[in-house]
Order: sequence, then structure tokens, then C-alpha cells
Amino acid sequence: MKKKVIFVGWISLMLVLVGFSTEMDSKPGQTVNDVVKVYGPGGPLGPIKEVAEQFTKETGIKVEVTAGPEEKWIDQAKQDADIIYGGSEYMLTDFMLNHPGIINEKSLTELYSRAAGILVRKGNPKNIQSLEDLTKKGVKIVDVNGAGQLGLWEDLAGRKGVISGISRNIAISVKSSAEAIDLWKANSKFDAWITYESWHYRLSDVTDLVQLPEEDKLYRGTPVSITSKSENKKKAKQFIDYLKTEESHQVFQKWGWK
Repeated sequence: MKKKVIFVGWISLMLVLVGFSTEMDSKPGQTVNDVVKVYGPGGPLGPIKEVAEQFTKETGIKVEVTAGPEEKWIDQAKQDADIIYGGSEYMLTDFMLNHPGIINEKSLTELYSRAAGILVRKGNPKNIQSLEDLTKKGVKIVDVNGAGQLGLWEDLAGRKGVISGISRNIAISVKSSAEAIDLWKANSKFDAWITYESWHYRLSDVTDLVQLPEEDKLYRGTPVSITSKSENKKKAKQFIDYLKTEESHQVFQKWGWK
């Protein structure tokens, strides 16, 4: 009988120690569900991550942002995502069509728009100043046929009547900005990339930015949404509301958004 009492006593002690260890691993007042997990493409990563850090400093709520090509994070996002954002409106719509049920469509929110421009080599050696210049002989263009940029160059070129000229000079088409960046850094033969102005602020060491006249610019949005299965909806909404503040808007503007 005495041995049973001792054995039960040891079990009780171990349970207390385990509980104490778990409590020590968490910050006071914070549980695992206090971490707002955000997923999306690489384009808007700069401002979203910066705003997330400010939000954490002000509220104590941790925000974890995972960005890049969808195939690198979709499996994990299906398990624990609280928020999904897109690099354009059509991009998030595609996400909803390809992965039905993940997004809570009622929570869809538009953040800020960003303009398309032309990235060129440092010093602009080909003296590219306009869309028309991209039609010149010898200009090699990188095209991202996806990742929020699907049809972007064609929409711009169509206004100026230079679709065939630009199409002729597209040296390579890829599916994501990540691929385009790797190509740009690895091979100096590429002269231009029609993309969002915002990418220049991430690649200022290897690009110059040619801005288009305001009347020629195209803008695309930056949508964000809470997921249907989020166990952290209140804090996720709190972060999205914070993304909509003027303070956050100024961060986006610094990164090339309107």
C-alpha cells in the first residue's frame, strides 16, 4: 500500500513539473494561438513584414509572415494559416479557385495598389526610358507570366500599340518573380523586366527603376483575407485593421505602393 502511495506521488509531481515547464515556455499571457500566421507571395513581403514588426511592438501579439512561391508554403498554410494575402486581386481569386474553402470570402479586404514600371540594369546602359524603347533591336526582356503579373506587360503595351514589338523582344518567360530575380542576378544579358515598381525597392542594388508617365501606368491591388479555419480570428482581424491604418499605409508607400 505504501509503494502505491509513493508511485502516485511521483506521478503527481511529474505532472506538476510538466505543467510548470509548459508555462515557462510561453510568455506571460501568450499561448501558441497568439501567433498570427500569415502567408502569401514574395512581392508584398517587405511592407507586410515591416508592419508586422511594428504591430508586435505595439500590441505584444507575434505575427509570423511566410512568403514566396505558393508551392513552398501551401501545405503548411492549409494546417495553420490565419491570414492569406495576394500580390493582386486576380492572384487571390486564383488561390480561392484552386483551394476552395480556405479563404473566408466575407473577410476579404483590399489594402493598397501598386504601379507597374520597368526595371533595368544599374546605370541603364540600354537607355530605356519608355515602353517604346523596349521594342528596339537587341533589348532582351524577362517576362513573369504569373505571380500577379499575368498579362501586365500586354495591358501596358496594348495602350501604346507596341504589343508585337515587345513580344518579339521577350527573351524568356517564367512563372514567378523568384525565378526572374535568380535569372536577373545570374545573367547580365537580360536588359529589362516589366513588373511592379515595388520590386525595385527590394532589388535596388541590381536595378534602376524607369517609371512610366502617370497616364500610362497600370495599378493592381493587394488583397488580404482571414482563413476559414483560423483559431485566431480576433487577433487576425486586429492585424488586418492595423494594416489599414495611415501609419501602415506610409510603410507601404515607402516600399513603392500608392
